[in-house]
Parts: sequence; structure tokens; C-alpha cells
Amino acid sequence: MTLPPGKLLLAAVILFAAAFTQPTKPVEDTTAQAAPSVHPASHPPLTLQLSRRTTSTTRKNPRTSHPAEPDWNLSAGKVLYLTFDDGPQPIYTPKVLAVLAKHHAKATFFVLGREVAAHPGLVELERSYGHHVGNHTWDHPMLTHLTDARIRQEISTGVQSKCFRPPFRDTDARVAAIAASYHLRQVLWDVDTKDWTKPGAAKIERAILRGARPGAIILLHDGGGNRSETVAALDRALTQLAAQGYAFRSLPC
Repeated sequence: MTLPPGKLLLAAVILFAAAFTQPTKPVEDTTAQAAPSVHPASHPPLTLQLSRRTTSTTRKNPRTSHPAEPDWNLSAGKVLYLTFDDGPQPIYTPKVLAVLAKHHAKATFFVLGREVAAHPGLVELERSYGHHVGNHTWDHPMLTHLTDARIRQEISTGVQSKCFRPPFRDTDARVAAIAASYHLRQVLWDVDTKDWTKPGAAKIERAILRGARPGAIILLHDGGGNRSETVAALDRALTQLAAQGYAFRSLPC
């Protein structure tokens, strides 16, 4: 049937309006399906992620009980790390400091809390010369024979430092863990000169020279008795080692 022109125009208008009133179907978001969103709370904290990554890539230093860290990169060149235990002592510590100054050497002094309390000026003197100071407990006990509370007392009453050395090298996982709870790195040694036995300056000197190798930590004493042999041996050994191209630095304590 043919509609009159007026009615035909009216029908066209009605159909055109109906087309615009139909609901439109949303466009499917293929991106959202490919990568569904995750609530931020489902992610572990960033600090935990960094902690796990650091733990998996650190290396153990056999002379310490902590993983290697940026502030503990000992030189692999011709560098020696001289360490002195059981001081400070009013007679021999100044003599050791004089020998070190003569050879432009830096060292690390692992001091006893009781000696620091008796001679506080000597620790300040060590630091003023550019040396570093480590914690060697209060009065030098065998730590593995003590209770946790006594170990904590010995360490907490020692000098403030980043480093800790157990007397007699007497340590275990329990001692190391307690030291770590005070943010202390346990530091042992590579070369024991046995100068504490007073074997004579010549034997101490030979022990230093034979043990010298790049990065070695050498154990000596400035306290705990007569250290005149240590002072004499140190002077002669540093003369020879400096001629071999060695430098002497403090540990990062």
C-alpha cells in the first residue's frame, strides 16, 4: 500500500527517533581480560621484596658471621688489616699508636669495656689518629659458657661499635645471633701471631710476614700484659711489608 506523502514523512521521523532510543551494547574491553586488575593489598610490601632479593644474592665472608654488605667490601689489593685486642693499655697502646703513625698505617682496636672505663682518653686517642674501635666485651669471658642474659650483659657494656670480636674466638650460632641483635658484625681473623704467648719479637715478626696476603686480618695485642715484643715486631714487620707495596687500613667498624 502506498502512503500519502504526508503520512510517509511522519513514518520516517518515527523510525529515525526509535533508532536513537535503542540501548547500546558496551564495547568489550579485551585489555582488561588480558591483564586482570589486582588489588594493591594482594602485593607484599616493597621492603619485603627487597629483603628477599638481598638475602638471595649475598655472600658469606669466612672471617665474619654476616653477609657481605656495601660497607664491608675489604680491598682485594695489597692491603692488610691489623687488629689489636684487649686494650686500651696506658703503656703499650700509645707505643703501638706511635709505630702505626710512623708507617702511616691504620688499624682496628678491639677494646674491653672495663679498660675503656679505666682509660677513656686512650680510646679517644685511637680515634683521633684515624683508627677504628671494636667491641671485645666487658671483661673477656668465654661467651659460650654463659647464659644468654650474661652474654647480652657482656656485649651491651662493651664499647659502641659496628664490630664485635668474641674473646678466645669462643663463639657459636647463639653468640653470633645475640651480637647481631645489637647490630654488631662478628669479626674474627686470618692470622694469629700468638704474640700473647710472648714468644719473642722475632717470632711475632715472622708470623706477621708469613701470614701477610691481600685482604688478611691479622691478630695482635696491645693489652693484657707486657707487649714490648709486639711493639718491636710490629715496627720491623711494617717496614718490610711497606717495602713490598702493602698498605694498612682499618676495618669498617
